[in-house]
Amino acid sequence: MSSETINTLILAVITLFGAGLTALWLGMTLWTWQDMRARSRDPLAQIAATLLVFLVPPFGIMVYLMLRPRETLADAYERSLEEEALLQEIEEKPACPGCGRPTQKDWQVCPFCHTRLKKSCIQCHSLLELTWNLCPYCATPQIAYEESEQLPKKSSRSIMKQIDNERSPYEYNPNDSPLEFVDE
Repeated sequence: MSSETINTLILAVITLFGAGLTALWLGMTLWTWQDMRARSRDPLAQIAATLLVFLVPPFGIMVYLMLRPRETLADAYERSLEEEALLQEIEEKPACPGCGRPTQKDWQVCPFCHTRLKKSCIQCHSLLELTWNLCPYCATPQIAYEESEQLPKKSSRSIMKQIDNERSPYEYNPNDSPLEFVDE
């Protein structure tokens, strides 16, 4: 082999090695930029970490790996969603036994499937659980739920009369005469 061929081979190896190191250096810099953007919203921290790896490649990447935030923003968001879901599960939310949809504490009937959720006290009309046989508010014994289902139903006229008697004077009634405005 001639010295010119050896020089060409050495030059090719050095060029390939230099190109590989340059690609690795630029790749580490780009990876640092993307990794820091995934871990922090602070643009100054993103730029500082990228410049550290760009200017001092071997030591910069080691320092960055030691100082970077432990979790990504996506991981932090998922963790907060999981914590919130756990807290919501801990909170007691009433659900309809018929359809499983969420209900409110002051509902007597599920508006979706019409399952009876609570009953009214026969004395003070407070809402009671269906299984209670004594009102905790007025200490009145209650009719069992099964017995109350067998009682004759009130007519719609007597129910409307009872509702009208319980109506607040501040509620709007469409049957009332409208207000009359007088021009002066």
